[in-house]
Amino acid sequence: MSSQPTPSHPLDSLTGEEFSATAAVLTREHGIDAGWRYASIILKEPPKAEVKAWRDGDPVVRRSLAVLWRKQTNEVYEAVVNLTDDAVESWTPVPGVTPNFTIDEYHDCDHAMKENPEVRAALAGRGIDDLDLVLFDVWTYGGAVIPEKWRDRRLGWVDLWMRATPDGNPYAHPVSGLKIIVDMNTLEVLEIEDHHDFGFPEVHGEYVPELAGITPREDLKPLQIVQPEGVSFTVEGSRIRWQNWDFRLGFNYREGPVIYQVGFDDQGTRREVAYRLSFAEMIVPYRDSSFDHYRRTAFDIGEWGLGYMCTSLELGCDCLGEITYLDAVLPDTAGQPWTITNAICLHEEDNAVLWKHVDPDSGTEVRRQRRFVVSVHATVANYEYLVYWRFYQDGNIECEVRATGIMVTTPMAEGEQGKATGTTIDERTYAPFHQHFLIARLDLDVDGDGNTVVESDSMPAPISEANPYGLDLHTQATVIRSEAEAGRRYDWERQRGWKVQNPNRLNAWGAPVAYKLVPSASFPSMFDESSPILKRNPVIGKTLWVTRHHDDQFWPAGDYPTQAVDDLGNGMTAWIADDENLVDEDVVLWYNFGIHHITRAEDWPIMPADTISFWLKPFGFFDRNPSLDAPRTIKSAACACGGGECQCDHGEGHGHGGAHAHDEGHEHDHHG
Repeated sequence: MSSQPTPSHPLDSLTGEEFSATAAVLTREHGIDAGWRYASIILKEPPKAEVKAWRDGDPVVRRSLAVLWRKQTNEVYEAVVNLTDDAVESWTPVPGVTPNFTIDEYHDCDHAMKENPEVRAALAGRGIDDLDLVLFDVWTYGGAVIPEKWRDRRLGWVDLWMRATPDGNPYAHPVSGLKIIVDMNTLEVLEIEDHHDFGFPEVHGEYVPELAGITPREDLKPLQIVQPEGVSFTVEGSRIRWQNWDFRLGFNYREGPVIYQVGFDDQGTRREVAYRLSFAEMIVPYRDSSFDHYRRTAFDIGEWGLGYMCTSLELGCDCLGEITYLDAVLPDTAGQPWTITNAICLHEEDNAVLWKHVDPDSGTEVRRQRRFVVSVHATVANYEYLVYWRFYQDGNIECEVRATGIMVTTPMAEGEQGKATGTTIDERTYAPFHQHFLIARLDLDVDGDGNTVVESDSMPAPISEANPYGLDLHTQATVIRSEAEAGRRYDWERQRGWKVQNPNRLNAWGAPVAYKLVPSASFPSMFDESSPILKRNPVIGKTLWVTRHHDDQFWPAGDYPTQAVDDLGNGMTAWIADDENLVDEDVVLWYNFGIHHITRAEDWPIMPADTISFWLKPFGFFDRNPSLDAPRTIKSAACACGGGECQCDHGEGHGHGGAHAHDEGHEHDHHG
């Protein structure tokens, strides 16, 4: 992140200078020129044990990991560069893989298709002559369905869309039945598939008021959040501190934001909670086998990179309150830096009441709930994903994702009344059902890295002499002992959750300290076990996976999922094959959650945000409520709540004098 131009910690993100230095040393040592492209350059994180042993003032050795390929031969190499010593430490060929696609390639493909005479002729045959109105939307070609004759190429398939006007919605009018197969290295058109033409139904596909003929409402009064004394958090390089929380924030092309070394100050003692929190994969299969959709099985993190897709958060639009923005610096395909301005938003939000009790004798005690938010927004073609990591005063961590943007839609043939695999949302148009699977990588270190994961089920006790009314409710704990037991399913009937315990540290009441993963937005993959799609991404087959920590295990669907037919022997399947012990070990949780999107007419022409989340909650980590010391609500002339009976002047219609309105990340800023 550009807020820290000089790295001073082993986990600080690579700077622009370090991207350029990586490219320079590889050019010098290996002759990298314009015939090569960089798929990525990322911080080569030091081993976890080294980072945890590092102390302020110790030397910081910096390494980068670059993935690049030679366009002429499609050869792929991984390079580790020691930036401290200005030397290449390793140069390793990686045969049989396809690196992630890049933003540069996306735009290059769009330009090349507009100029291609065969493509222009195919569109002219459909009456489309103004190619400035056409969007050529290239997708990676999923390995499960890739034609064998093109398997050794860097292969893309191009979806085509049509704007009604130069400023119109590019996703409102799909060019049905027409796909283009492209060699992404040469931008050669390998095949134009002209399967059918269902034309352009008269749809209401515009969402901008001026184009949609909509008059925006004018009856909403301004909502302002002010912090006249400034914010309550501090940002020192990559380190962030707020209300007993202390952590570091990183950013890379693949995961976007990464939250490192999370600790909580428990009455003067810093206690570890997590070493590393991030998103490891996002898989979006469209559940429609028709010609227009059978190739839509996107791996948005592994095939493209969530960080590459992050967008600038506009002052006045994306976050509400007193905002601290951070830029993100990423490499282009020449290995040179470019900046996403205001990529990350840091701010505080009020979130209603934290705790309260009204005592008829001693009066009322109430505390407003404040939370600290780290957020990014990513535009992945037609969809937007809004990601919020939230830290609470009571020790909770919440991760929320909102999906908005524009659904993929498809015309139906004349006279067709609907599709079994989608919802009719406009004139002769349906939106196919699909799923958004997100895999969160949760490397928790609960009071240290000797942890055990326990599956917790709730169940009623049978009626008996001791339980004559059937009231008793018990919990059952199942220890996940080894990686043979690593894949777990959510069970609604048992309200299943998972606790990460430290068996070596007991709380005051004799129980192991723990943090609990409270799942939500959990759903089964709903694939046949023999499906080639499930074989390609078996990680979505279970709600939770638990593995022993290894410094080189980051990507559960494989290091190179693009064009892969399975997880290539370096994803989840391979990781659990040796059945390592998981009791009192350094463990990593891989939590699969997301959106089971049965499409609605109300999601068209632009989708209201669909919101999902999960929680990490302290469970016996503290001996009592850790927010007892939360500050009382700021008193005002209108109201004084705390330290006695609440006395308010309701005549003014005002609430408490502190921050008393909150935002979920989509209103307008008061200050930037």
